Amino acid sequence: MATLSFNTARIQTPSLPRILRSSSFTKPIKTTLSSSESLSKRGRFVSRSLPESSLSIAKEETFIKQEEVNEVEEDDPTSELSYLDPETDAEGIKEWELDFCSRPILDSRGKKIWELVVCDASLSLQVTKYFANNVINSITLKDAIVSITQDLGVPLPEKIRFFRSQMQTIISKACKELAIKSVPSKRCLSLFLWLQERYDTVYTRHPGFQKGSLPLLSLDNPFPMNLPENLFGEKWAFVQLPYSAIKEEISCFEEKFVFGASLDLDLLGVEVDENTLIPGLSVASSRAKPLAAWMNGLEVCSIEADSSKGCLILAVGISTRYVYATYKKTPVTTDEAEAWESAKKASGGLHFLAIQDDLDSDDCVGFWLLIDLPPPPV
Repeated sequence: MATLSFNTARIQTPSLPRILRSSSFTKPIKTTLSSSESLSKRGRFVSRSLPESSLSIAKEETFIKQEEVNEVEEDDPTSELSYLDPETDAEGIKEWELDFCSRPILDSRGKKIWELVVCDASLSLQVTKYFANNVINSITLKDAIVSITQDLGVPLPEKIRFFRSQMQTIISKACKELAIKSVPSKRCLSLFLWLQERYDTVYTRHPGFQKGSLPLLSLDNPFPMNLPENLFGEKWAFVQLPYSAIKEEISCFEEKFVFGASLDLDLLGVEVDENTLIPGLSVASSRAKPLAAWMNGLEVCSIEADSSKGCLILAVGISTRYVYATYKKTPVTTDEAEAWESAKKASGGLHFLAIQDDLDSDDCVGFWLLIDLPPPPV
């Protein structure tokens, strides 16, 4: 499955379907999902108990038939995984998602086992490696990254995204020595889903699993800061688009948007009715293109309407949160902010940010499709 991205070399002026709005606050219509679960795993995770030779196309020219996979009675939770989809162009995998952290598993010394988990956004690449806690450093990580490229015949990536601020020094140093750009970001959605799946199907079955063990490196959620001046817009409005229109925008994302980011909704398993209105935030500025360019380098994660404080919170990177906009608290504005958040939950966490020259324009210069996902349990 291809990962949606944007190509600034051949993008023209974007054009969105008409954004429905009647005022600076547009009250979203309440909707329900077509399924009781807003996200469902797509079966893209690979069995961990397959022979290593069958998981590396660098060593094996043929791949295991599905009938043979089904014969595997039970996955071995202590084994490691090294997999590259044989139908994937290895040269096309230019960005990785990476986690390097302890797991709720004890080794024979009674110490927590560490694990390296690597994938790409489409889960065509999936690698796991276990490590003792006394070898955790940038050299170990660098060597592991190199070994992945050698074992699977994939090139070093151009970027590696990671979501734990506590590991930034080690990951950044390892990447720098390999001329890889390290990107702190919570837009590691495939990795988030895979870690949840591994917790449910691997870690809990490991003989050293420690039930109730808290993550050693928890995710930060700091107090929001003031917004930098270069990120200020001039006007904003709550807006909404039908889910069908959102999918149309994604289908031609590369051709339409210079700035922004998309999501692989098929991989995420989002199940929303076609007519469901997806809530978003439209920001207008006379300097829309520079504003969108600045926003493009921030790894925009999500937007939250905090009705208790009368403000909007913009989350970017790993743990940076900004007070993106404020409004006067009244019963009406509070109801509208709460309705916007309710619509976001009803659509499985989907929402978007659009940057425009004018709120009444049909066009925008930046478009970010966003989703709220709970952090992985490890």
